[in-house]
Amino acid sequence: MRRPLRPEESRLWSQVTSTVHPLPGRASASPPPPAGPGEALPAPDPAAPPLRVAVSSVTRKPLPETGPKALEPARRRRISRERDPIGAHIDLHGLGQDAARATLERFVLECWRDGLRAVLVITGKGVRGDGVLRRLTPEWLAAPHLQAVVAGISEAHRRHGGEGALYIALKRRPSDASGPPRP
Repeated sequence: MRRPLRPEESRLWSQVTSTVHPLPGRASASPPPPAGPGEALPAPDPAAPPLRVAVSSVTRKPLPETGPKALEPARRRRISRERDPIGAHIDLHGLGQDAARATLERFVLECWRDGLRAVLVITGKGVRGDGVLRRLTPEWLAAPHLQAVVAGISEAHRRHGGEGALYIALKRRPSDASGPPRP
């Protein structure tokens, strides 16, 4: 059972709906039911405390992973302990998003062509730990033209940059997978 709206709630709702416009092709929201037959909304009392509306937190399902798959734990451990060598590294600090993406893609493709199997990308953590480059790098690496190159990514070990760096494992080149190419 729903309770009827109080007059101050109706007034607040009418103020909110007067500032909202529906998206094109959508119907406008229905107005709240009138306060009662023949009843007018009372004038707001200037001495009354302001009406506060509690906003409930909306729980959302996490978005599916859009980036490349995570690096296998054993391979991550080998890279972090430098048993699998980090063939090259790149620092994206100070670059804008467009320049960083182009630089990253060029770097990854060149390293793969050179036969490297693991690289380190330093993105930085950002001001509050939510840096743009740090957040977007996995999405960039999931691009269709890099799926044949990138095997997986993982946050780097503390000595390699921790949260501000990523290990990128590269796939073997087709000619390197089973020795020399067959005739």
